[in-house]
Amino acid sequence: VQLQAFGGGLVQAGGSLRLSCADSGHTFGSYGVGWFRQAPGKEREFVAAISHTGSGTRYLDSVRGRFTISRDNAKNTVYLQMDGLKSEDTAVYFCAASRTGQAVGDKLFYDYWGQGTLVTVSS
Repeated sequence: VQLQAFGGGLVQAGGSLRLSCADSGHTFGSYGVGWFRQAPGKEREFVAAISHTGSGTRYLDSVRGRFTISRDNAKNTVYLQMDGLKSEDTAVYFCAASRTGQAVGDKLFYDYWGQGTLVTVSS
């Protein structure tokens, strides 16, 4: 599993971005995938996760209703649609894959990590 996260950028508060997490391997469809973020001086925190089939999802309370996680296993890609962005969403966003296949919120259950992509929300 080799994950690549991309799609970050600079956006005004209230705007939208869509992050993508792509895998070059052939077993992506069996992994649960999560998005995490890390702001300067803070711990890495869970944002959203999706099960291997896409039937299960989990969100951080502060992003529920604004962010949507989805996946297209045919394209080996997981997406994070972020709407209604706030300045507190500014962080480096990472995607990770879990062999549990589930939408888990604890980073300890993730086995593979991609490089981060920076999201900056200006107020």
